Amino acid sequence: MPASSPTRPKRRGLVVSIGVNVVLVLLVCGLALYAFMLNVDLGDVKRRLSKESETRQQAERYLVETRNQLTDSLREIEQLKAQLAYKETDIQTAVAAKPALPVVIGFRSSMLGKGLVAVIENTSDRYLTVVLAVRNPTLSLAQRFELKLEPRSSTDFGHLEGWQFASGDEVGLFNDEFGALRLTVP
Repeated sequence: MPASSPTRPKRRGLVVSIGVNVVLVLLVCGLALYAFMLNVDLGDVKRRLSKESETRQQAERYLVETRNQLTDSLREIEQLKAQLAYKETDIQTAVAAKPALPVVIGFRSSMLGKGLVAVIENTSDRYLTVVLAVRNPTLSLAQRFELKLEPRSSTDFGHLEGWQFASGDEVGLFNDEFGALRLTVP
């Protein structure tokens, strides 16, 4: 038996050594697998960051383009406002330069129907062709009529001619040679 005792510790050392080596190999394999998983996760994070960075850059480009469009639009609006103000002063001076329309408008009750009739009187010594524009703001109705007015005469205009006047209607008479005459039906 004394000869078998030195081989047992050698075998035991060999088994322990093999066991430790197997555990170390498993540990190394586990660490390699963990490192591989970390690498995959790191790659996913890099891809997500890259996409987010690209999306952010696109958003910034869009924001810059939108700001430029807004600036251009505001500049165009300012130019249009300036042009409109210039045109308004031109129109006001042109309208102010025209003489008053030699027409008087009165209203009376209709004899044949309901509503009012406009009595339009030409106080000048010449024939006038005018455009009569009427608008009912309550019903959102509007219409235009062309009238030929004889000198020093009056013309009745009511429902038989195409418009039944009511209180609150807006009336305008227009002629190119004279300023506009506007009034509201009483």
